[in-house]
Amino acid sequence: MGETADVITGEDGLARPPWAAVDPLLREYYDTEWGMPVRDERGLFERVSLEAFQSGLSWATILRKRPAFRAAFDDFDPDAVAGYGDDDVTRLLGDAGIIRNRAKITATIGNARATVALRDDPEYEGLAGLIWSFRPARTPEPRTFADIPTTSPESVALAKTLRAKGFRFVGPTTMFALMEAAGLVDTHLLGSHRRGSSGVW
Repeated sequence: MGETADVITGEDGLARPPWAAVDPLLREYYDTEWGMPVRDERGLFERVSLEAFQSGLSWATILRKRPAFRAAFDDFDPDAVAGYGDDDVTRLLGDAGIIRNRAKITATIGNARATVALRDDPEYEGLAGLIWSFRPARTPEPRTFADIPTTSPESVALAKTLRAKGFRFVGPTTMFALMEAAGLVDTHLLGSHRRGSSGVW
């Protein structure tokens, strides 16, 4: 492997950041998912949920548990999760396949209810409309990891708006990570083979 300016060139000749260069699961996620536009309600609800569970943990941990999370939370169908009650919380707390954090579990259920409620919101007409309304006019152009921000004015505003709509575990840093993952900003390093691949920028 070759290495220059915070990217690592793999045996396939493609340049990736170190976090995506070694672990096969992370490499596949980086090459095929991370930074690609997500515009559907279920997809964005899943990402909001997983970003909340990731708080304080590594993304690799969450990605390895994603199949179990999907099974446990009805494939992140907001209508199904919004209907969860105390028995479901108990079930989820007993599921070793996911992160068994009561606050994050109850927040996910509450966030599902907030997602359903947003469908009737005349301003945003749903979770996707709300999140994408905070897409910035410009995206960062990082050459090194030190150039990549962890928040932005838009992620601060998005977090504030989501909290006002009843969402929890949606701080500015978590929402910036969501914006990166869902294609609202492109923080692929300029030297990465994925830079500009979303079609948004």
